[in-house]
Amino acid sequence: MKQVIKLTHPSKKIKGTVQLTGSKSESNRALIIQSLSKGQVDIANLSEAADTVTLNRVLQIASNPQAGYNTIDIGPAGTAMRFLTAYLNLVPGNFILTGTERMQQRPIGILVDAMKEIGADIHYEKKAGYPPLKIEGGLFQGKDRVRIKGNISSQYISALLLIAPALKKGLTLEIEGELTSRPYVSMTLDMLKSVGIQHEWTANEIHIAPQSFSKSTIYVEPDWSAASYWYAIVALAEDGASIVLPGLKKDSLQGDIAIVDIMTHFGVQSSFEADGLHLQKTAIDSKKIVFDFKECPDLAQTVVVVAAALGRDVSFTGLETLKIKETDRIAALQTEIAKFGADLIEDNETYHLKTAQVYQPTAVTFDTYEDHRMAMAFAPLALVFDQIRIAEPQVVEKSYPDFWKHLQSQSFIID
Repeated sequence: MKQVIKLTHPSKKIKGTVQLTGSKSESNRALIIQSLSKGQVDIANLSEAADTVTLNRVLQIASNPQAGYNTIDIGPAGTAMRFLTAYLNLVPGNFILTGTERMQQRPIGILVDAMKEIGADIHYEKKAGYPPLKIEGGLFQGKDRVRIKGNISSQYISALLLIAPALKKGLTLEIEGELTSRPYVSMTLDMLKSVGIQHEWTANEIHIAPQSFSKSTIYVEPDWSAASYWYAIVALAEDGASIVLPGLKKDSLQGDIAIVDIMTHFGVQSSFEADGLHLQKTAIDSKKIVFDFKECPDLAQTVVVVAAALGRDVSFTGLETLKIKETDRIAALQTEIAKFGADLIEDNETYHLKTAQVYQPTAVTFDTYEDHRMAMAFAPLALVFDQIRIAEPQVVEKSYPDFWKHLQSQSFIID
């Protein structure tokens, strides 16, 4: 029987300070960089997210492989699957890379094809184009140039860029078409630059020559994806709500800093002070707007739920990658917001939110579909409805394990 928790917030008042864990996106990149650096790179403020803990554990195992094939099970950790699909080819050893049933339904073929082009020995254990993968490490590089589509997961591109300086010939990536989630690619390149790895990015080509890592420490900024849920909480709380989030930077590498601008349209103002990021509830800008999530798709669920709860009929683009995440996030959103009368209508590549039929449910349970972001996007609705229930609340461990504890610190009651 699946676990269900009940959330209420009697006062609807929010005020205080919340210390967020390190960014999962930065942490996972830092771990691959550290592993490739041969002891040159240290990491500070590593994320406590389950995905990062899993990747860290797996990299320790991979550094000392046993004879025969070593099974590497990354569970539901999608970033780890993509990054390890590239990284394990550089390790002297043989590996079976697998994950959960859902992970085995998420495509990996584009990245595998790119790795094969540069000399990787990878085979599919079951269905072509999907994990599990059979990888024979110790790559002997063939080509030093590959073409890859820009409108697929940016993690494919980041996986290739991360291993590029360790390749004998380096690597040139030619990106076909428009680049989706560009900030995540920029994050990868900026983090590589911080440890001495230079690159050239001209038009649609990124070139990284073979290079050595410099002695350095990567400081992982707190997680802007986690911060987005506190924006939602401030937006849905009573007037006067405020939260301080220490450590977040105005010049962040993380694409989800886009939440700063997005949430001005839902009555949350941001200011960067010496003690951190300050969020303050203000008047709502009620004009209609189209939000483009092409460069920050992980914010989509949070913003859709907030807009629905506030009765805002807005539109969304850039959601193409949401269907291949932990779940089909479009279908999941449509199902769950319908439980209080909201409707998300697809119109080619634009989605329109309709809220005319939104109502106050007497009892509602939101399902999470083994997706951490579903749980955290819907939890703030306890500030709008008298009570809500969240199924499988443990999914938050994937990226924000202290989420429920932090909610309790702000007077959410969890039964």
